[in-house]
Amino acid sequence: MAFAGRWETETQEGYDAFCKLLGIPDDVIEKGRDYKLITEVTESGSDYTWTQLYPAGAKITNKFTVGKECDMETIGGKKFKATVQKEGGKLSVTFPNYHHTSEICGGKLVETSTAGSVVLKRTSKKI
Repeated sequence: MAFAGRWETETQEGYDAFCKLLGIPDDVIEKGRDYKLITEVTESGSDYTWTQLYPAGAKITNKFTVGKECDMETIGGKKFKATVQKEGGKLSVTFPNYHHTSEICGGKLVETSTAGSVVLKRTSKKI
């Protein structure tokens, strides 16, 4: 149950470069740069519900069971199939344009998205 709870972004590194690589428009990047993203996670054994609340009321909810293929969606609305894996307490999944991991380090939620050599690292505190 380490991931369960409500989390708020504290810091993020590589935000601009990562967003530009994904083709997000500059005005949207600007609006989201200092936004405190809220992540809500429920966890029951290997079943998760992972919701991210974005600016302007946008939200994405993905439900998955570790090790089983599921339907997922990106913030851009792209739907895809993926299998979330868990190894050593770290969740990992491959999105269409990047690889994403989530782990708890020192009581913080640390999410790392990697697309080639570009890395976005977001650290969130529990609220």
